Amino acid sequence: QVTFGSLFLGGVPAPAGVQGCAGEIQGFKGCIRDFQVNSKELFLIDEALGGRNVENCNVPVCAYQPCRNGGTCTSNAENWFCECPKLYSGKLCQFATCAGNPCGHGATCVPKSRRDAVCLCPYGRAGILCTDAVSISQPSFSGTDAFGYTSFLAYSTIPNISSSHEFLLKFQLANHHSALQDNLIFFTGQKGQGLSGDDFLELGLRRGRVVYSYNLGSGTATITSELLDLALDLHVVQLGRHLQEGWMKVDEQQNRSTTAPGKLVGLNVFSQFYLGGYGEYTPELLPKGLRFQNSFEGCIFDVQVRSSAQQQFRRPGAPAGQPSAGRSVGQCRHSPCSLIRCRNGGKCRARGATVYCDCLPGWKGAFCTEAVSVCDPEHDPPHLCKQGGTCVPLPSGYTCHCPLGTAGAFCEQG
Repeated sequence: QVTFGSLFLGGVPAPAGVQGCAGEIQGFKGCIRDFQVNSKELFLIDEALGGRNVENCNVPVCAYQPCRNGGTCTSNAENWFCECPKLYSGKLCQFATCAGNPCGHGATCVPKSRRDAVCLCPYGRAGILCTDAVSISQPSFSGTDAFGYTSFLAYSTIPNISSSHEFLLKFQLANHHSALQDNLIFFTGQKGQGLSGDDFLELGLRRGRVVYSYNLGSGTATITSELLDLALDLHVVQLGRHLQEGWMKVDEQQNRSTTAPGKLVGLNVFSQFYLGGYGEYTPELLPKGLRFQNSFEGCIFDVQVRSSAQQQFRRPGAPAGQPSAGRSVGQCRHSPCSLIRCRNGGKCRARGATVYCDCLPGWKGAFCTEAVSVCDPEHDPPHLCKQGGTCVPLPSGYTCHCPLGTAGAFCEQG
């Protein structure tokens, strides 16, 4: 048994002078590898205040693959440890930066380092921790961010567009060359699983042209515009379909039309209507054929739809104009960096409503106000503690606290 103050692990000490008696509580027989209380990890030998009849467990621990999150287990006759990947820590690599999620209002927490996180803000929120409310009338989309997430808005399924539909929208391109390459503007489909037989409706940009595509279940129909006039600040798109016949007009270009192949005439879509990107955006989720490799960069606004020429145009969503979900969408021509001051040479990065400070080497924290310790994972060069040794900073340099079974200045000896 090993004691941690009044906490006993494995057994309890017998009362003074008592050698054994009927009904005596039997201690645990076996191996205890790890012990954690809430988020605090206790090292069984190093932190114990006392103990009796405890010896090293000879079970080949690495055979049980104890390391989590892609950690690599290394062991010898006396000890074992986990080498953790970049964004994890703890003896089992069980602690991630976002385990104690600092982000508010349902934001997506993304590790920037082992200690720092970035909050990808949901629709209607902005700021370092997404605590600031923001009013959005002209949504700004930021494409795919440095962490692999896209900005998007999702609206409830658009009803009654099986036989016909008509869309109006306006967009402004961001000042990025990639915004003209291969970017999704909107999408709705059957299951969103990229199956070739799924009905779908999508609009995007490819090599400077607007591409409108739909499938009624028996083949894809596509209309491609002329090259966009980049001298125009604002682009206007009108598109529609009645049964198999589709059409699209972009800016002052001539109207173009097409006919869907096969005999099917109805568009059956069950998924939400995605604007600017896709919730779990990978090209494989979109329909086969004209997959758009990136989400939109710029502003998309004044989106309206109707299911017949006799109806009035209305904004998507229920209630009209209200998204059901969204991420990293800001207000057009407004950057949240205007409210953020990064210190010590850090640069403010804004992706829609998401904002964070990109710190220079040697600094960390939400506003780059914390100096990187010699023992921090971000320090360059990294510390030299080996075999699970714990780096402890000193006024000048650092020392390594070695786990059981290792020795040496850097715990490099068995």
